[in-house]
Amino acid sequence: MIRLMDRFALPLMRMLDPERAHGLALAGLKRLPISAPPDDERLAVQAFGLKFPNPLGLAAGLDKNAEAVDAALGLGFGFTEVGTVTPQPQGGNPRPRLFRLDADQAVINRLGFNNQGADAAMVRLKARAGRGGIVGINIGANRDSPDRGADYVALIAAFAPVASYVTVNVSSPNTPGLRDLQQASALDDLLARVLAARDRAAVRAVKIPVLIKIAPDLSLADLDDLVGVARSRGVDGMIVGNTTLARPPILRDKQAYEVGGLSGRPLFQLSTRMLAETYVRVEGRFPLIGVGGIDSGAAAFAKIKAGATLIQLYTGLVFRGLRLVSEIKTELIDFLRLGRHDALSDAVGVDAASMTAEPWPG
Repeated sequence: MIRLMDRFALPLMRMLDPERAHGLALAGLKRLPISAPPDDERLAVQAFGLKFPNPLGLAAGLDKNAEAVDAALGLGFGFTEVGTVTPQPQGGNPRPRLFRLDADQAVINRLGFNNQGADAAMVRLKARAGRGGIVGINIGANRDSPDRGADYVALIAAFAPVASYVTVNVSSPNTPGLRDLQQASALDDLLARVLAARDRAAVRAVKIPVLIKIAPDLSLADLDDLVGVARSRGVDGMIVGNTTLARPPILRDKQAYEVGGLSGRPLFQLSTRMLAETYVRVEGRFPLIGVGGIDSGAAAFAKIKAGATLIQLYTGLVFRGLRLVSEIKTELIDFLRLGRHDALSDAVGVDAASMTAEPWPG
């Protein structure tokens, strides 16, 4: 079924406007009668107090409004992340705002947290209560909010009963001023408020994990400060990283210099280096999720060796199709066998220190 869809749907999607193709892909995904077979036990991962059947997650951005949670899990993802969700519905930036760079296997977006708002996502999440699966909620502030911290606090309180974990997104480049929340003093204040809200919202004394998602464009000095704040405040994990504003010189597509965040294959080297830099600074205090440019089992395993306990993808599906999910899991088992590892946890971070000594990726 999946291979048949990829064979016919992918060429069609590439003929359409990227945002229309995204909408059609989401609609089709919701209707797919797919249930992936059980995962090999060697792929199981423990992180944030949760047991993941495999380390591969669907990154935020595809399912902004919690419309395809069960479909994503049915494809074989070990977890899925909804959003970014804001308190109030938001139309986002003017179109066109999504650009497919076919020559570079990349996407540029300046969507601007377009979503139906927290209430719409909550209705859908409550409707699937009891179905299982690990579902994260990626939260953000409304563009015109007078108090962005209050937006995050309200969303934590709302989603704590239905989320497996919550990701505090302070790294989208498409909401003016949002990345300023990554600065140490601003982040310290935000995390204090968010974690206090999490503690107040604890159900039966169980506190949902709180992660922060950071940009790959941070300077190492800023990364030092950010990790220091995250450690001192006791966050449960970090996602490294979001899209980049940088434009690698290897880009060939004529749309490569559209304004917005770049994702996909050209982001792999930068995001993986930032992952390794983060791993050595975290010193095992909490797990990391690696995202950015994953479109093969080799790329996924490289993220793990750079320090990722879990990994996420989205743009890779645009160019490789839905079969990429099962292919990556199969290839991860092969890499474990070749490396003589009994479990994925044995490979986490094994290359991180050596990576940080290499020249900075251009």
